[in-house]
This record gives sequence, C-alpha cells and structure tokens, in this order.
Amino acid sequence: MNTITAAITAVGAYVPDFVLSNKVLETMVDTNDEWITSRTGIKERRILKDTDKGTSFLAIKAAQDLIAKANIDPLEIDMVILASATPDMPVASTGVFVATQIGATNAFAYDLQAACSSFLYGMSTASAYIASGKYKKVLLIGADKMSSIVDYTDRATCIIFGDGAGAVLFEPNYEGLGLQDEYLRSDGVGRDFLKIDAGGSLNPTSYETVRDNKHSIVQDGKTVFKYAVTNMADASELILKRNNLTNTDVDWLVPHQANKRIIDATASRMELEDSKVLVNIEKYGNTTSATLPLVLYDFEHLLKKGDNIILAAFGGGFTWGSIYLKWAYDKK
Repeated sequence: MNTITAAITAVGAYVPDFVLSNKVLETMVDTNDEWITSRTGIKERRILKDTDKGTSFLAIKAAQDLIAKANIDPLEIDMVILASATPDMPVASTGVFVATQIGATNAFAYDLQAACSSFLYGMSTASAYIASGKYKKVLLIGADKMSSIVDYTDRATCIIFGDGAGAVLFEPNYEGLGLQDEYLRSDGVGRDFLKIDAGGSLNPTSYETVRDNKHSIVQDGKTVFKYAVTNMADASELILKRNNLTNTDVDWLVPHQANKRIIDATASRMELEDSKVLVNIEKYGNTTSATLPLVLYDFEHLLKKGDNIILAAFGGGFTWGSIYLKWAYDKK
C-alpha cells in the first residue's frame, strides 16, 4: 500500500461586509493611519456587526463556500475541526454546531484552541487523522470574531484585530503531496503577556469582573513582539534545515498575519524575496485562527501543484510553529 499523506484539496473563506478602516479608528481612539500602518501594516479590518451572530456564523459561511466551490457532499465529511479562540459559548462545542448546520451530520466535530496558532495546530491534527487511513475527508475551519473580545477604547489592541473565517479540506494523497513536516512548540511563560483576565475557571465572571472590564483581550505588546519575531523565524528556519530546503526551494511563505514587521523578520531569516511572501494583513488585520486559511484563499490562484509552501504562526500562551506543505492541485 502506498504511503498516505494529507493534502489540502479545497479552500473556502468568508469575511464580514463592514470595513473598519484606520481612518474610522482615528475617530474612536488616540491613533492615526500612519502610526498604525507603519507599525503593523494594517489598513483596515472586517467586523461582524450583527450582535446576534458569533464565530459559528463566520465558520458556517466559510465552510459553505468551500463545499460549493469543491462541489462535495457534506455527508461525505468524516470530521470537522474548528480552530478558534472565540467560541460561541463555553462548554457547548461551536464546531459541533457548525458541522450540523452545514449538513455534515456523519462527521464528528470539536473545537481546538491554541490562540493564533490554532489553525496551524489544526493542520497537524487533521493530517494525522488522514494519514491514519481511518478518515477520507477532514474539514478544518479557522474562525474568530475577535471584535467580541476587543476593547475599542484600548488603542494597543483595537487596531490589530478583525473578524473572519477560512476553511480547508484535507484528503488522502498518494503522490507524496500535502503535509511533509511540522515543528510545533509551546511555552507557558507567555500566559500573562497575551490574555483575557476573566471568564474562565480561574477568575469566573462576576459583577466585579464586568465592572472592571476584565473580559477583553490585553497584551504586553513589546514582549509578545519579541517572542513572536524570534520563535516564528526560528521555527521556519528549522523546518527548512530539517528538510534540506534552501530559499530557492521555497515557493511561498504563508505567515500568520499579526504584524508586518514580524512577517518581514521571518522572511528575512529565511532569505526569501518579497515576491514569495504572501501577505493580506492590510485588508483584514489579525483574524487569529483565520489568518492562514484566508491567505491560502486569497492567493489560491498563484499556488501550483507541487509548490513548496512554508506556513508559520505564533500565538498567545505562547504557542508557535511551522509546517512544510506541498500544494496538491492547480486551481481550475
């Protein structure tokens, strides 16, 4: 029997219609377009304004887009993984609801949370299930409604995050394409540098936590930036060396879209020219679990069968890593 590798065979995406530009943010907090753009590379981000819609809405839309494009029967999906830091609610799995709503009623589903590395970790998980030979179609969705946890009076965080979702379908491949190698790491030293203080078991929701605004994301920007630059670049460089790849062997870098300076530092360490680095941060900001699939979606037309792709991410916790993937199809 030929070796099974797990390949991405389809992508889908969804972003809300409402555009929150830097110019609009200038009217909300003490900031300006030049400052935001020069430090982050972000010009605008999408926001899901409907108060009665959560992350599941974004995920369902992205999954439906993939299903329609790939013309697949949702009943053939074996498994749904929802990578997200903003589930609809505690306890009840958002991924389970998404699977039912898209008609994947033969699938089992669950949520995976590793902050901004959630989708990267999800790729590893989906690949392992496919490579086991037990499952033929695994749908991995990265979705986050970051606006639900952002304090729009905090200029350190409100300029960064946006809402969106992306989805990929993993299927068995017998040509040696798909996921080739992974290097995933985590370090609890980051627990206090990027977090939401209340709402969990350590500090449950109370009158005081709501009054004191403890339910929005906060970060020590300088510390997070330092760790992100070092670890994302280290992981990407290591994955190249471990697979005997040079910068000329790499066709594309798909980096987590958190900050253009972090992306540039990672590309520089890999000695990649700008034309090989896929970036859409200016349009969406940091959509957390959705950044990687949104990049794949936006640039799908450039990806060719056999292309060597390096994906890299860094998230709160801290979590980080890099994956080496061979693209499995040409867009029709």
